[in-house]
Amino acid sequence: MQTRAVSIRISPSELEAFAAQTMRSVGIRDEDARLAAQILVTTDSWGVHTHGTRQLRPLLRNFPVERLRADAVAEVVREGGAWALIDGHHGLPFVAAVRAMDMAIARAKAVGVGYVSVMNTSHFGAAGYYATRAALAGMIGVAICNTDPQMAIPGARGKVLGTNPIAYAIPHGDRPIFFDIATSAVAANKVIRAKNLGQPIPEGWLVDGDGNPTTDPSSFPETGALLPMALHKGYGFALLVETLAGVMTGAAMARQQPSWVVGVPGNPPGYANQGQVFIAIDASMMLSPSEFDERVDWLADYIHEVPKAAGSERTFLPGEMEWDRRERALRDGIELPPDVVESLFGLAEDVGISFPFAANSE
Repeated sequence: MQTRAVSIRISPSELEAFAAQTMRSVGIRDEDARLAAQILVTTDSWGVHTHGTRQLRPLLRNFPVERLRADAVAEVVREGGAWALIDGHHGLPFVAAVRAMDMAIARAKAVGVGYVSVMNTSHFGAAGYYATRAALAGMIGVAICNTDPQMAIPGARGKVLGTNPIAYAIPHGDRPIFFDIATSAVAANKVIRAKNLGQPIPEGWLVDGDGNPTTDPSSFPETGALLPMALHKGYGFALLVETLAGVMTGAAMARQQPSWVVGVPGNPPGYANQGQVFIAIDASMMLSPSEFDERVDWLADYIHEVPKAAGSERTFLPGEMEWDRRERALRDGIELPPDVVESLFGLAEDVGISFPFAANSE
């Protein structure tokens, strides 16, 4: 008997084709659908399932209610030598984000640094994808985004700032060093995933509606709030992101920012308006490419060769575990956990197509 509540193994190409098909079914252009599918499946292949194809079902629900526009085309509205501001016009967020990072890379090649921001956009998945896009082009990459409030700050009760992620990537062959984190103790999607699975969460992730620590995610996001990572330190970084991605772009800020998720209680109608910033730095403008590579290699070797703690066999560079998982996924297929399979099965029903991988779940 077939059931949704199982894991399945699937090739990245098959998953990309399915994801692109679901997007085309709501009117998204084929080129845009294929790009977004590649981004989401890359994220799944890293093992970051909270931000992979599982995100597609809630994102596509924005199109029928006109919170996102399938026909929108992002455009540059202001620019200077090293910088530009893009209006995403509430189109598919991945497309505007890639255009912004590619523009930052091009400007960095010309003048050393490129800084491109986006307004009138929405959830773009894993920030690390865009940072690594720069690193694979030989640039140090940074990607940040402001989001709707989900996080408390020291001394306050309730949601004050978004999880406001920060990602960076450093060129290192075909496996860039990369780091992608929320400025909260954990990404909101991880708490919601635990809630959907009926699982408790670790201490230090969440406070309840009265500001008391809790390991019960059942009332989030309706009440309660995420804690900042490292408390005041995470708060400080979140405020920097809010300044660059919110204040500087003209995007909505803090409590002005609605959730991108359709159906959240109290969520106002109309478009989300997240702000995003993409930075590329061409290190070859400052030192020779060979010297840069040698110095990064030295640093990587240093991290790998440090004395190991008891019980530890290996020290990892940021992103190294994700690249290891991706190599296995490209060789053996991506193993999608049950909650992702459930989301994709529901997505197929939402858009009126068959779920082609059910046979794998017998």
